[in-house]
Amino acid sequence: MTNGGKKIVIAGAGSIGCYAGGCLALAGRQVILLARPRIETALRQVGLRVSDLEGRDRLVKPEALEVTADPATALRQADVILVTVKSGATQEMAALIKAHARPDAVAVSLQNGVDNADRLRAGLDGRTVLAGMVPFNVVQSPDGELPLRVHRASDGKVMIEDGLAGLLDVASFLNVEGLAVETHGDMKAVLWGKLLMNLNNALVALSDLPLARELADRRWRLILAGQIDEALRAMKASGIEPARIAGLRPALLPKVLRLPDWLFKLLARRMLAIDPEARSSMWDDLRRGRPTEIGELQGAVLGLAEKTGTPAPLLKSVTALVRAAEAARLGSPGLTPEQVLAPGGPRSA
Repeated sequence: MTNGGKKIVIAGAGSIGCYAGGCLALAGRQVILLARPRIETALRQVGLRVSDLEGRDRLVKPEALEVTADPATALRQADVILVTVKSGATQEMAALIKAHARPDAVAVSLQNGVDNADRLRAGLDGRTVLAGMVPFNVVQSPDGELPLRVHRASDGKVMIEDGLAGLLDVASFLNVEGLAVETHGDMKAVLWGKLLMNLNNALVALSDLPLARELADRRWRLILAGQIDEALRAMKASGIEPARIAGLRPALLPKVLRLPDWLFKLLARRMLAIDPEARSSMWDDLRRGRPTEIGELQGAVLGLAEKTGTPAPLLKSVTALVRAAEAARLGSPGLTPEQVLAPGGPRSA
């Protein structure tokens, strides 16, 4: 795909969407951000600040961004649509794309979970949809801070589906400074591999700790390792082989997580290459009183476990605690590892 006249629509300009859109705009791509009115207003006023773990700190001026809260205005211009909405909004976004985008526009799912690309395909009647995976965290500045800042707080390359003949070179078009993109031949394995580490999102949300501090504490890592053990058993029973995570074979991940803190820090430097600011999107959802993606993360594994008769008590417990925090709408409950593991939840601790 060449740069000439092609327009990229960010369908869901939250933290990940604004970061991707900002990098693409800084590289000279024509970008349209489909955003909530709050973000639309902020970007129109003073632009977008884009920073990352490697030390880049760049400002996208308002005139370099096209931003709208109107789906029809954005989608009818799209050549490539980067779908970055939360999983719960996937079907609604598919309906909007079907209603307003040209049939030849390429949709790329850059969402958590394992089946959002399939949901988009189901709603788009044969249009081209590519599965994708974003490996890094993006932290958004507090409400009211201007310019709005999106900070990539960990590293990794975005991966999108490979091997579809006749497509324009979407990956090369999206691969710009600050946003490394490459193709992969087995996105199913990649998405299930990422989901294993995304089981930690709930622990960050429940603990109210930054990701680096939470992962540095063996007590939390033991809970993550237990969830991953349950997930691997359910995946094996379902015939699913997840891809490597941070260079490790999935079967080794629980063993590494269970190491003493000093040895884990020594051997898992790649896993701990995280900005102190990094949190999880699930933590942010609780903070803002929004529904989380627990159903697409822990819930995806629980679906496998139910079908295969594989026990998953820890995943069920973590899910119940997140659901309770969602219902309370008080942000993170700030639990300890001991409270997460207590029979009956934190009230029994």
